[in-house]
Amino acid sequence: MLGAALRRCSVAAAAAARASPRGLLHPVSTPGPAAAVQSVRCYSHGSHETDEEFDARWVTYFNKPDIDAWELRKGMNTLVGYDLVPEPKIIDAALRACRRLNDFASAVRILEVVKVRQSRTS
Repeated sequence: MLGAALRRCSVAAAAAARASPRGLLHPVSTPGPAAAVQSVRCYSHGSHETDEEFDARWVTYFNKPDIDAWELRKGMNTLVGYDLVPEPKIIDAALRACRRLNDFASAVRILEVVKVRQSRTS
């Protein structure tokens, strides 16, 4: 398959070299239709989330009754990735999820993250 593509490319290059008096390095350009220029603005059309909506989204995430340990860690890693100190109601929901899962290690890590985040902002 690759060999066939290379052969087609070399045949096309040889044909272009024969057609051009200057060879392969200086191909003859034929004038074509003028290119249409379109200006595009790339704005984000997404909705902006308020602080209350952000908090409610994370509280409902951690309050899911069927949350497992992996989802808890994933949610905390995502939350830690933001440049903020989580609200107490988010931390409360995360710690209650740890209690439902009987996961003491995750609860300690959540408290450590809050301690480190709080010390950086103070």
